[in-house]
Amino acid sequence: MILLVEVIHGTLAVALIIAILLHSGKGTGLSSAFGGALPSTFSGTSIIEKNLNRITVGLASAFGVTSIILYYFTQKGMM
Repeated sequence: MILLVEVIHGTLAVALIIAILLHSGKGTGLSSAFGGALPSTFSGTSIIEKNLNRITVGLASAFGVTSIILYYFTQKGMM
């Protein structure tokens, strides 16, 4: 059980790093390579960037949950 949570936690960590690196900064970023030619919505951001934001928030939330689970197991002495 704990090994499964650790594997999921590690996978989420790598996926979260990749998702953050795909965000565009002040200039052009890696996300412009995927969504640069698509039309923008009214707020000025493309649909792909909005989806990337949602994915990043989901990954960060799942990473936080697995962190809390691993902390709980550590405090109970199960590791």
